[in-house]
Amino acid sequence: MALKVLSALDSAKTQYYHFKAIIIAGMGLFTDAYDLFCIPPIMKLLGRIYYRDGADRDGEKGFQIPNAVVSTMLALALLGTVIGQLVFGRLGDRIGRRRVYGLALMLMVLSSLACGFSICTTKQCVLGSLGFFRFLLGVGIGGDYPLSATIMSEFANKMTRGAFIAAVFSMQGFGILASSTVTMAVCKIFEATTTRDDDVNKTQHQADIAWRLILMLGSVPAAFTYYWRMTMPESARYTALVEQNVMQAAKDMEKVLDVSISQIAEEYPLPPSPPQYPLISKRFLRRHGRDLFACATSWLLVDIVFYSSNLFQSKIYHQYIDGNGHDQTMNAFEEAFKVARHQAIFAICSTIPGYFVTVFFIDRIGRVAIQALGFFFMGVIYLAIGVPYSHKWSKHTNFGFMFLYALTFFFANFGPNTTTFIVPAELFPARFRSTCHGISGAFGKVGAIIGTVAFLWASQDDNKDDKAVNATGVTIALLILGGVCFMGFAITYFFTRETMGRSLEENEKEDDSDALCFLRCLTKSSLPTNSPRNNNEVAVNADAP
Repeated sequence: MALKVLSALDSAKTQYYHFKAIIIAGMGLFTDAYDLFCIPPIMKLLGRIYYRDGADRDGEKGFQIPNAVVSTMLALALLGTVIGQLVFGRLGDRIGRRRVYGLALMLMVLSSLACGFSICTTKQCVLGSLGFFRFLLGVGIGGDYPLSATIMSEFANKMTRGAFIAAVFSMQGFGILASSTVTMAVCKIFEATTTRDDDVNKTQHQADIAWRLILMLGSVPAAFTYYWRMTMPESARYTALVEQNVMQAAKDMEKVLDVSISQIAEEYPLPPSPPQYPLISKRFLRRHGRDLFACATSWLLVDIVFYSSNLFQSKIYHQYIDGNGHDQTMNAFEEAFKVARHQAIFAICSTIPGYFVTVFFIDRIGRVAIQALGFFFMGVIYLAIGVPYSHKWSKHTNFGFMFLYALTFFFANFGPNTTTFIVPAELFPARFRSTCHGISGAFGKVGAIIGTVAFLWASQDDNKDDKAVNATGVTIALLILGGVCFMGFAITYFFTRETMGRSLEENEKEDDSDALCFLRCLTKSSLPTNSPRNNNEVAVNADAP
């Protein structure tokens, strides 16, 4: 029989605390997106500041940061994210979600500020310290992923759990929009206070202050939620199922749910906990190996596509950004403003609507359907863009191209970019949930490193023409991205289990005979069910043998 406190959580009506939890958990994702996606316009400013003489001394294009530097700066933050997801994910299961939740947020806030205070003024020193602090920032961001998803899944009721977790993840879209908005505002303010007496090819001294300010402002929203994180109770599922303290779980939930403790406290002593198997064991692999494979592989594939497209939008619509290289008509602030403006347009028109549509449909049509459809339509669109790109769109991207390109962001968010964040927080036992989410997310960020670095080098023009991109390289990259999406569709269809409408304990309770079916078979372990056995006979410790 299920614990009363867990049943109360699964059947609780939507109330104030659920929305408060969305804000608390979502602000970490907001900061994550802000700090990662403010880099493209900041790279423009840094190029104007520290590479203005590159053409004369190093053989590089003037005002153009070398690909090796851009790749390293992006990869360091993503590498830190990989480490943060693995470390904080494991800590969340070992010592509790709440105890490490505030630490991850504080690391993000302090690292964001430190990025702005990158020491020295020489090129090597500034970029070196910026890379170091962005690595630390990535560790904090990575730690926030498994903790936010796990906490939200364990507080939500089973009928709207998907929508709540998707709402948390949708804060990423607002983070992208906020980074673009802040960048545009800062650039316009500094541009208005800068005289144009000097040659526009010489970067204004104020640009060195502007990029630091943009980075530091990203820490403000997260800092405001630190107190809330420190005062929120531990997850009742962690307290009851992992720490085996059911009475404390009931007391914690009495504070946040509109119920009295008499309704959720157990009347009789609980039976002793059966023997448990470790994370690295044959039994874990037999019961949860397929789920971990499906979550990790799907996340890796979608992040290859999502991050390569998002971080290098300016390579796709390059003719709208006239400030590359030796442009004689645009200063640093105008160039960064245009990059940020296009990011904001895509966020408003496709990225954020994709999140909202997912929130609406996730508990109506299911995670598997949304993820499969998202992968499929993204693959079709990338092929439709990539096949004619070199001879039709490499020199002039018209409305049709921009519309199709925007649809890839819509179906990424109304699709695998959101569901890969949700599903790992629902499938695994409470004592492995944060760890497995961290492992899945770490694979995703490895995919992000592959996507960003590979696409950057593929789009680089071999003739060093500042305004041109390598049309052949971009075409190949787009076609590969389409193939990656179809691989994701196959992984989703054959391996991913549906979790809609089931409690977390129902999702994790599988018979050994069912778990031996590695492919997505048409069995009760693969499909959602509302049978009496699943609804009424959930064990106290559902992951026990």
